[in-house]
Amino acid sequence: MINTDPAAYEALRDRFGAPVGVEEARAQWGSLIRAARSGTTTLITRERYEWAALIPLSEVYGLLSGLPVVSLSTARGRLGDLVRQTAGPYDEGPVLLTRHRTPVAALIAAPRLLERPAARRGPDADTLLARGHTITLARGPVDGITAIARDGDGNEVAAGSGRDAATALRSLAH
Repeated sequence: MINTDPAAYEALRDRFGAPVGVEEARAQWGSLIRAARSGTTTLITRERYEWAALIPLSEVYGLLSGLPVVSLSTARGRLGDLVRQTAGPYDEGPVLLTRHRTPVAALIAAPRLLERPAARRGPDADTLLARGHTITLARGPVDGITAIARDGDGNEVAAGSGRDAATALRSLAH
């Protein structure tokens, strides 16, 4: 369901700056994608309460497999629809944006950014290994890398993914 609480949108504006409209985002699409790849989050709005966030791939928690995938060129043309889709009432998680089938950024419902923890939620890869866990790296289904940490009994204790091994290992703690 779309969040219609004005305080949530004020908090987003305070944290990430004013949103850009869909048409402005289309006009600046290349620079917005480069900014996302460099770690910048951009808010994009379609209507008063339809806000999406263009986020770096490193900010997508968990495994990337199974998430909807849209090419950058298609996303630019369908940006208004994608903002509406991610904002809700559908809000089923991130939509990965790809270049040559490789994920480079994602769109999520902007209010989800307010739910994010300020600090890491779990131990990093070094701590997991020090505790006796095993970490397996594998190529993901969309050319990314998946990292899965398991305890001595084979139970999954953490999972992450990213465009390379270092990013996948860092994402284990999220």
